[in-house]
Amino acid sequence: MLRAALFMLGFAVVLLGQPARLSAFETQATSAFVLDHTTGTVLLSKDADVPLPPASMSKLMTLYVAFEAVRDGRLKMDETLRVSEHAMSYGGSTLFLQAGERVKVGDLLRGIIVLSGNDACVVIAEALSPDGTEAGFSRFMTERAKELGMTHSTFANSNGWPNAGHRMSMRDLAILATRMIDDFPEFYEMFAEKEFLFDETESQNRFNRNPLLGLGIGADGLKTGHTQEAGYGLVGSVKQGSRRIVFVISGLQTEQARAREAEAITNWAFRQFTTAELLKEGQVVAEAEVWMGEVDRVALTAAKPLNTLVPTGSTDGKVEAEVVYNGPLKAPVKAGDEVGKLIIRPEGLEATEVPLIAASDVAQGGVMVRLRTASQRAMSKLLAEAEGAL
Repeated sequence: MLRAALFMLGFAVVLLGQPARLSAFETQATSAFVLDHTTGTVLLSKDADVPLPPASMSKLMTLYVAFEAVRDGRLKMDETLRVSEHAMSYGGSTLFLQAGERVKVGDLLRGIIVLSGNDACVVIAEALSPDGTEAGFSRFMTERAKELGMTHSTFANSNGWPNAGHRMSMRDLAILATRMIDDFPEFYEMFAEKEFLFDETESQNRFNRNPLLGLGIGADGLKTGHTQEAGYGLVGSVKQGSRRIVFVISGLQTEQARAREAEAITNWAFRQFTTAELLKEGQVVAEAEVWMGEVDRVALTAAKPLNTLVPTGSTDGKVEAEVVYNGPLKAPVKAGDEVGKLIIRPEGLEATEVPLIAASDVAQGGVMVRLRTASQRAMSKLLAEAEGAL
């Protein structure tokens, strides 16, 4: 049986401030998602689960698969890969590669990250594809994306070239960006590079198009995108102090509008929210009933300290929260078992779910416990039948 208990969880404000209370951010993007990476708090969601043409922002998936291959030893940063005729067939933003040319993996990756090279993506794709083709690599990316929790993404190519079967949601792009930051810190610094001169004879494409990198606001990634169908978009990440945000915007009408929107979202996310400590490590959140155990209840706690964000100016020190678990829990219960979840609902923000674990072991009860439980069940049944007869 699902058990739930609604209550107000007190918090302690870590960063104090007295600005006005939060107003919803009115984004000009057709679709947007803003996540506080540090606490996992969703700050803004606008049509975030709608699959849309992602343009070059989907190159992040090609990069993620490539980084996995480098880490696994299937690719080496200093090895060279051959450029195919098919890689040369793409226009748009390229490294001006020539068929038959051999290029280092490290240069291809930088060419994708900094210069958004469509041709570089295909060279990587064909090297890692299960069948040696870009189409095969695209199918593999679609399956890998599902494994990563990206349920609204399908890939028809490696670089985001317009195709009706090539779609991603803004939430999926944020999931991918978060995984990139967490899983590959050894490669992530490349996303902050402002310039990469791959070929001195073809120097017109050497600057990173991320409009935030030169502003001195802590921006260090990740990827721009633009096609006529998709408009102008950006997967961005900014770190200030101990906080990092990840955001995705799409559908802006001009490059300038994208730059303004990205900076405005960054300012809003850092200035309008305060970090709040909700739970200390080992702090008991609630108790769950236990069936046939040596004791009939066990304490529930979060596995680690829990912080969230609240709008600056939230002075009442309370956040609505709900404990949910399937109970009673059946003994034996082991300390550390994930047995429920805490649903946190900060004011004006999307709910966040946090796993709850058993704080201690509960062994299965002996003969006397089973006899007592059987007696209680029999008595409850008799009382219920008596009430039904009245």
